[in-house]
Amino acid sequence: MKSLKKRRRIQIIVVAALALSLSTGLIGYAMRDGINFFRSPSQVAAEPPTEAEVFRLGGMVEEGSLRRGQGEEIAFRVTDFCHSVDVTYAGILPDLFGENEGTVATGRLVNGVFVASEILAKHDETYMPREVSDSIDASGNAAGDTPDDCVYHGGYATSGSDT
Repeated sequence: MKSLKKRRRIQIIVVAALALSLSTGLIGYAMRDGINFFRSPSQVAAEPPTEAEVFRLGGMVEEGSLRRGQGEEIAFRVTDFCHSVDVTYAGILPDLFGENEGTVATGRLVNGVFVASEILAKHDETYMPREVSDSIDASGNAAGDTPDDCVYHGGYATSGSDT
């Protein structure tokens, strides 16, 4: 009788472990496309992602770079005041989107141009996405003065004279 109880307990533990493993695997599989990593233009310049990788690009819309194409096509540059990345987007922009404004775009880097599928803009004068403000603060260039040479330090860019 004892061996039958022991065998049943072992079977229940094995089935529970398999169910837990299966559910963890299914959750991971479902989330694989839902996780987007944030990158600044300096990070993109230092370590370009693959064309298949979806990520978020954040920074300030560079002054004088906003160009409207035919229909809903828009092209602009996102900068962290150290490096810039060309961005294209086909769709309706948020009302508060504009030059010298913070933005976060979701998409892929294709042949050196970031093709955005979604654009987010700040919603009032004081808000800026945390990743964008951290990236800009770390570069030490809040006024928009672009240094001649920038150095990438893993999470942020600084001017070459700071190293």
